[in-house]
Amino acid sequence: MSTATVPTGVDRVERDAAPPPRREQRRVPRWVWVLVVLAGWLAIWSLTKGTHTQYLSGSDQTDFHARLSDRVSGYSSNPVATAIADFINVVVGFLRELIAIPTRPRPAPTIGWLGVVAIATWIGYAIASWRIALLVAATFLSYGLFGYWEDAMDLLVVTLVSVAFAVVIGFPLAVWLALSSWAARWVTLVLDLLQTMPTFVYLMFVLVVFGIGAPTAVVCTLAYALPPIIRIAGFGIRDVSPAAIEATNSLGATMMQRLRKVQIPMARRTIIVGLNQTILAALSMAIIASYVAGPGLGKPVIAALTESDFGAGLVPGLLIVATGIMLDRMTTAASERSERVARGGGEDPRRRRLVLGVLLVPVAVAVWYSRYAIDAALFPETSWARSVADWANSWMESFTSAADTAAGSFSDAISYGLLNPLQSLLADSPWWLSFLGLLLLGVVIGGRRAVVPTLLCLAGLYLLDLWHDSMIVLNMTLVATLLVMVLALVFGVWMGRSRTVDVVIRPTLDAGQTIPAFVYLIPVLALFGSTRFTAIVAAVVYAAPAAIKLVADGIRGVPDVVVEAGRSTGSTKWQEITKVQLPMARGSLVLATNQGILYVLSMVVIGGLVGAQALGYDVIYALAHTDYAGKGLAAGLSIVLLGIMLDRVMRSAAARAGAGAVQRQPRAGGRWWH
Repeated sequence: MSTATVPTGVDRVERDAAPPPRREQRRVPRWVWVLVVLAGWLAIWSLTKGTHTQYLSGSDQTDFHARLSDRVSGYSSNPVATAIADFINVVVGFLRELIAIPTRPRPAPTIGWLGVVAIATWIGYAIASWRIALLVAATFLSYGLFGYWEDAMDLLVVTLVSVAFAVVIGFPLAVWLALSSWAARWVTLVLDLLQTMPTFVYLMFVLVVFGIGAPTAVVCTLAYALPPIIRIAGFGIRDVSPAAIEATNSLGATMMQRLRKVQIPMARRTIIVGLNQTILAALSMAIIASYVAGPGLGKPVIAALTESDFGAGLVPGLLIVATGIMLDRMTTAASERSERVARGGGEDPRRRRLVLGVLLVPVAVAVWYSRYAIDAALFPETSWARSVADWANSWMESFTSAADTAAGSFSDAISYGLLNPLQSLLADSPWWLSFLGLLLLGVVIGGRRAVVPTLLCLAGLYLLDLWHDSMIVLNMTLVATLLVMVLALVFGVWMGRSRTVDVVIRPTLDAGQTIPAFVYLIPVLALFGSTRFTAIVAAVVYAAPAAIKLVADGIRGVPDVVVEAGRSTGSTKWQEITKVQLPMARGSLVLATNQGILYVLSMVVIGGLVGAQALGYDVIYALAHTDYAGKGLAAGLSIVLLGIMLDRVMRSAAARAGAGAVQRQPRAGGRWWH
């Protein structure tokens, strides 16, 4: 027998007084508006294509470019720059004479190779472990065995000096960026400028101000390596759990106490990622530094490229990779060990100090012996490098022959499926149509917050008189970033979910990020020829590792409790990834896309060397013809504006997506947040 519940008077009053459930407004999805804008753009393009595209050939320049050239030449003989150059020369010169070049009247450095290996190995053990010490020893010995000891020591000197300056300057800025919303806005603009401005454009200023040599190499390396530590470390400090910060505030901690005791320790992993990215970015500048007579392993790579000798360039290129892996593992292991010690783990501190003290004895003996024995001061000559180079050249010939058909098919698929249609729409439209279409797309995708930056960047592109070239670069950047993020999602999720996969793949990522682009350009050129697709492949190889690492770090950072909660409800692996891990790692995904765009844009000039034309070629042409420096500068600024525009639209879109997700969260009782 069923019984019905009769509502009481109170129940009826509450029911009548309750507001009716608010109907959720159905909005037109953003992708529909994107299709509407594209349809309108295509309709007008079909009637106006090929007119008013602002096309300018590589050998032409406008009056605006000529005036910029005159301005650039006016920055020479600056006393401040002279003082900075003198200081850098003193520091670099002292370190080079210490471990790299002969100290007159001696035929060898102050400390010979045996002493340097001993000191480096001891440092590896002191800050990390025996495994790292063995890795350091093997890496340093490989420098000598392959005949590049002096060049490798020069590379370490320039890299470590640049990274030291980057840390001293960058970490305080990262803290400021994390604590101040005003700083986050304006410092990010400067970082975008530094990270997207091609390094060859830096050279036009640095060569005028500092001349050729070590100061130019250090300044260029510093400018390029500084943004990652500021951006990534600042993100890590700012992304610390609000609950931890509120708990600290409730105990009456000051801002500095909260920073030192909570935010920086909890952001340690991300800060180390930023330091690693700074080190790898500095190493990636080895070839650029050699263009201005900077010391290092870039010199033999440049020499090999002029002779189209892939093997001879591969050996020093791989030594640069080995250096990057060594420094990456040292910093990571040192961070992990310090964290274990802080938690009371690890070996007994007194015993460790005793072992380190005892080990100083053989280190001192090795240093002393390397000063008085020529065989311990100068590494004996070997033929290893030439043997490896000959083998690499033979292998490359067979590989390019076997992969030629598949490479051509892949290139055609991307070119005819993506590049050509998109370039026709962007570059063959009248400038005003592309301007309007990109502005509307920025508004639709990014919302109101993207209107002003998109409008300003597009106006800047027009005023710099390189609109057509900018549209070609925008096309290649969009396609390359799409490929980068596909790789980042696939491999980043895989690495984030499996420690074994991470250990296996990470060295390959380090290799892709640190090996000079000029080395792998030779086989890429052999496969694809001198085309824009070659530039895209080079950009993807360079940009994908950073994006993959950031995605993997974000997936790994999702709390295990949340993942287990999803599994307990019967979620499949695909649901676990798409419904839990990727949404919770949204910040890392945005940062990965941001870094992918900026790294792709930083390769634009190198793309100009291999047939990409457009802005990259404008910069290269200006370097070879000083009276075109203004056009090269305008091209560099155009690349920066493209980076800022894409970054701001992407960030605004991510913010809108996050706000929409919050609005759709169910409340108790089944109602919705509005």
